[in-house]
Amino acid sequence: MGQLAARPVRSPTERLEMARRLRAIYRADPAGWPAPDVDRGVAWREIGCLPKLVHPEANAVSPAKVALGRTLFFDSRLSPSGKLACVSCHEPGLGWADGRAISEPRGSLPARNAPSILNVGFQAAFFWDGRAPTLEHQAEMALTNVHEMASGEAHVVGLLDGSAGYRQLYERAYPAEPVTFSGVIKALACFERTLVGGRSRFDDFMRGEAEALSDGEILGLDLFRREARCLNCHHGPVFSDGLYHDLGLSFYGRSSEDRGRYGVTRDARDMGRFRTPSLRNVTRTAPLMHTGTFRLRGVLAMYNVGMVTLKRTDFDQDDPLFPKKSPHLRPLGLNGQDLADLEAFLHSLEEPPAAVGRPPLPELP
Repeated sequence: MGQLAARPVRSPTERLEMARRLRAIYRADPAGWPAPDVDRGVAWREIGCLPKLVHPEANAVSPAKVALGRTLFFDSRLSPSGKLACVSCHEPGLGWADGRAISEPRGSLPARNAPSILNVGFQAAFFWDGRAPTLEHQAEMALTNVHEMASGEAHVVGLLDGSAGYRQLYERAYPAEPVTFSGVIKALACFERTLVGGRSRFDDFMRGEAEALSDGEILGLDLFRREARCLNCHHGPVFSDGLYHDLGLSFYGRSSEDRGRYGVTRDARDMGRFRTPSLRNVTRTAPLMHTGTFRLRGVLAMYNVGMVTLKRTDFDQDDPLFPKKSPHLRPLGLNGQDLADLEAFLHSLEEPPAAVGRPPLPELP
């Protein structure tokens, strides 16, 4: 399928009138909004404000557990090198990501960009390939992976047991219980589930502030739901379907190949697929995608032409693992003004800077 010719650009008067009409439509009940452009079979949900986050019964929330988890999150002494903490890759001031293309330490290939953990409690699987089924599993994997914090149970439990301050924090979180690695993991996950957004201008608009969005952002909102076809994958209050899609960015057959979800499932259909990231606060978490090689405007331009299409060569005509790009991707024919409006709408999902101070760390002997 070739690239579509860009549709005509509206005049300033036409844009003003269109924005006026759309503002009236989108101020009303979402049940009456225009039908989105989604493919048959997509179980889409309307975008909107975040619901209240529900903590799992197996890891009930408490202020003391959150306080312990927050302290652990900022403590680089959890890693034997004393140089890496959870916050090393998930910095509050960088949208709870790290601002790097590829997270450090890079470890073994494939190296990937660190996703933001804002609103992570709404996810059903973790990492770009979904290899962690719970947030507790994710925290444990990050702590113990030799290419990440490279820690372990003996080191972590010994650290807490050897500190009167940590023992006090732990006792408040888990009264009359000995320090365990499991307790540490649960506290970290409990803290991370409290990192919930919902203070963007888009949320203000949804709560009734009619002027919270500019005309360009209103036009972008309509594009997002319709002509830009974004709701095929980025829907619901979190702006993600939580599923896995191939955008043509696996670099299949090259030295930088990343097999994505296939590395977890070994299902040929998952070759080159990656989990759909949330678009909330996306403008604070560049560079983007699992490769960490794109800025927002470039990503939109790539979607406009249907993303990357890998071509089979004579050597892989019969390769059963050759990745297949998502059928949701197709040339859109958006013009430059459309892309600017779409980018403007995504800026409306931006959260105010996170006001999370670094806690004092307990002293060690």
